Amino acid sequence: MTIARTASTFAPPVMEARRWLKGVSFAPERPLLNVSQAAPVDPPPEPLRCAMAEIVMQDASAHLYGPVLGLPELREEIARQWSRDYRGEVTPEHVAITSGCNQAYCAAIAALCGEGSEVILPSPWYFNHRMWNDMTGVRTVALETGPTLLPDPERAAELITPATRAIVLVSPNNPGGVEYPAALLAAFRDLCRSRGLALILDETYRDFDSREGPAHDLFSDPDWAEVLVQLYSFSKAFRLTGHRIGAVTASVERLAQIERFLDTVTICPTSLGQKAALWGMQNLGSWLAGERAEIIARRRSMEENFATLADKGWRLMGCGAYFGWIEHPFAEASDVLAQRLVRDAGVLLLPGTMFTAPGSEAGRRQLRIAFANVDAAGLSELAARLGALPD
Repeated sequence: MTIARTASTFAPPVMEARRWLKGVSFAPERPLLNVSQAAPVDPPPEPLRCAMAEIVMQDASAHLYGPVLGLPELREEIARQWSRDYRGEVTPEHVAITSGCNQAYCAAIAALCGEGSEVILPSPWYFNHRMWNDMTGVRTVALETGPTLLPDPERAAELITPATRAIVLVSPNNPGGVEYPAALLAAFRDLCRSRGLALILDETYRDFDSREGPAHDLFSDPDWAEVLVQLYSFSKAFRLTGHRIGAVTASVERLAQIERFLDTVTICPTSLGQKAALWGMQNLGSWLAGERAEIIARRRSMEENFATLADKGWRLMGCGAYFGWIEHPFAEASDVLAQRLVRDAGVLLLPGTMFTAPGSEAGRRQLRIAFANVDAAGLSELAARLGALPD
């Protein structure tokens, strides 16, 4: 019996976790602490909303189909800023706009892989990457990252087979929070080049990297387009989550393949969302710097609070961008513990089992905290509740 493509993978984790709330009530003095999802819940900043309202009323093109690969002016702005930020050479012809960064990943895999292809994903991985691989007949090969959460290029080299088409990295990492060193990314670039693979680098959270200056020098390589496929999202930078605008930066030849996918799936990204992203890039640099500073402050708060839990067996393994990746001290598996946390602590988070292969011991022992929508006071309360959780 043939199995449907969608039946070949697991249920969407965030939606699954929300179902754990059914039938559970929370006292007013101890409301639910929701650290399960990494999407901003606040709307775009008011100046951007005002600009969007004007676009809706005054710009008729905001309501029409646009080019499949995106509005030329947005592609030009991304190319300009990427060339500046990464000290390399990126042209508008290297950039395509997608309906969110998830679609950028799907399009990249469609352009690179066929039935039976293999893609190497560091584990723990971003679950939607694994889900898309499953649904397209691409085999996910797990690259275990161990206690540092940093993938090892030498270990990755051992996993490459004739079916391998790409290695996927996410930095700053979802779910682990770690920022991959520039030298590590360069080593993976060199590995992929030597073996004829693509390096897919998801930089959804690049705007919240705690390091100053370029996070890597991949774009300064004059032949970067032979290897690199970079993904990006405007959902986090300007809170445009509902408008679904992302980007993929790659070779002209790969974008020609990606165009076929995009034309078939969505025809074009939403014009209003693209115009909003462009306005944000051109006008909200200072505002975004403030958002970055706040996220970095929350990272420090995470580190400080979990230091107080060390004697209870909790361990913060990785922290950065929107995420903390933690090891818990209990005998039960993380998926069972996560559901108990809802009932006993009023905390909703995601278990490591949602980011790892079935049977993974790391998945059983670890949990993800997404703190994009929780301030320092909330993180302190989170630590208190975790510390008070009975065995």
